[in-house]
Amino acid sequence: MDHQNSPIDFYFDPCSPYAYFAATGIEALAARHGRTVRWRPVSLLALFKASGTTPAPMVPLRGPYVIHDVARTAQLHGIPYRKPVNFPQLLLAAPRAMLWIEDAYGAAQTATFAKRCFSAYFVEGVDLAQDEEVVRLAQEQGVDGARLRIALQGTAIKEALKTAGEEAIARGVFGVPFMIVDDEPFWGFDRFDQLERWLEKAAATQAAA
Repeated sequence: MDHQNSPIDFYFDPCSPYAYFAATGIEALAARHGRTVRWRPVSLLALFKASGTTPAPMVPLRGPYVIHDVARTAQLHGIPYRKPVNFPQLLLAAPRAMLWIEDAYGAAQTATFAKRCFSAYFVEGVDLAQDEEVVRLAQEQGVDGARLRIALQGTAIKEALKTAGEEAIARGVFGVPFMIVDDEPFWGFDRFDQLERWLEKAAATQAAA
């Protein structure tokens, strides 16, 4: 099968700092290899339930390490980062809004909004658990805030995120960031190097064919 131009499916939840780190570089990585990115918001809660795991920051001993590692990773990679006041925190309005925006405005707008949410939460200290903050950020991107506000109160948007999670789980996604390209799965920001090498190998194989 010809995978030369197939996109990278990028699964993320805006509550994850490692997904934020990945989001700052995934598009540049893809572009270096002639690929595009499909931004696929999901809820980590659904993934945790399916895999029977607990959020790392809430695990004894491991939690303090993760908090330290997140700050260190940001520093080593030169990525702006400020620990959110209520971290870790379940965020549902933001990924739901992303799915609604994709349906109403297209995938490109979703990517722009997702990146804005990440910077707002992990750099500016915006509380994305508040619907009104999510609406405000969306309005900055030209989204109809009144329509989004109504959508966030409905059931359709909740079902959309649930379905997105079920589809991700069916593909083997159990955490974020999770990248799938050419049917090959990569989990974690620390797998970016492997993802890059995989794409290089795929390009070389394609060129030799």
